[in-house]
Amino acid sequence: MTPHLAGTAAILFAAIVWGTTGTAATFAPGVGAAAVGAAAMGLGGLAQAVLALGGIRRHRSALRDQRRLLIAGALAVAMYPLAFYASMRLAGVTIGTVVTIGSAPLLSALLEYRLDRAPLTKRWMAGALVGLAGMVLICGAEGDGTGGPSVPLGVALGLLGGLTYALYSWTARGMMLRGVPSAVAMGATFGLGGFLLMPVLAVTGGAFLASWTNAAVGVYMAAVPMFLGYVAFGYGLARVRASMATTLTLLEPVVAALLAVVVVGERLPPLGWLGVALVVGCLVIVTMPTPLRREPGRQVRRPGTLFSRSARRR
Repeated sequence: MTPHLAGTAAILFAAIVWGTTGTAATFAPGVGAAAVGAAAMGLGGLAQAVLALGGIRRHRSALRDQRRLLIAGALAVAMYPLAFYASMRLAGVTIGTVVTIGSAPLLSALLEYRLDRAPLTKRWMAGALVGLAGMVLICGAEGDGTGGPSVPLGVALGLLGGLTYALYSWTARGMMLRGVPSAVAMGATFGLGGFLLMPVLAVTGGAFLASWTNAAVGVYMAAVPMFLGYVAFGYGLARVRASMATTLTLLEPVVAALLAVVVVGERLPPLGWLGVALVVGCLVIVTMPTPLRREPGRQVRRPGTLFSRSARRR
């Protein structure tokens, strides 16, 4: 398996386990969104830091040199779960997940375009348009009959979550491109972000102690989606571009929508299922192999990413 395919597989695994978070949170209805987010990302982030502690010590000078990226990424990590889980509580599991994760690829691409001057291929843009069309259909189908004042606020918080998700993906990728190992970049970013979330957990997390179910939800969220998921995401992020990685995670809202229907009982009309199919189609478009081309006087080479040759050299 090539490094690019291995990275793609790791990110898809992360997207699947992340897709379970909204459904898992419904098993602890007495725990507030801030507490769920702080426990999941805070404890999971600290666990990542502990796992990467040796590397963080060895590369502390490199992290010091990249402190602006590190601090920006950590602040984004701290803001992301608060916005994401609040969005799901206000607008529903499917809409909150679709808006947050679905907006991240475009926002990530915008960051890369503005800050890295990195162009995107026509294939990526076509895949992103297909995915966006799918997300619009899912949101429209899920929004039918809900229409309450909490939905627009939930969508706004989802967009904030998408922006912070794109930002910490970009900062972590930036540190990796500057010589910081992926495990160290992710461990330091999420560890610092997790530390910033501890006061929130201390104030709001008492509800986790109210029952074994609440406690089990907190442990699962921190250990599986946030710890294992982000370890896999960091592995993949070192092998594919940030905008490509966030596009692959469009699988997350598909998983979230399916679980919301099967487990939570949210209804997804036929138009919503068409949206799910389009999101899957987006994944097929952006991940299918690039055809080999033979040019006179050049060796045949398979690109490592879906982006321009100049971007791959960076």
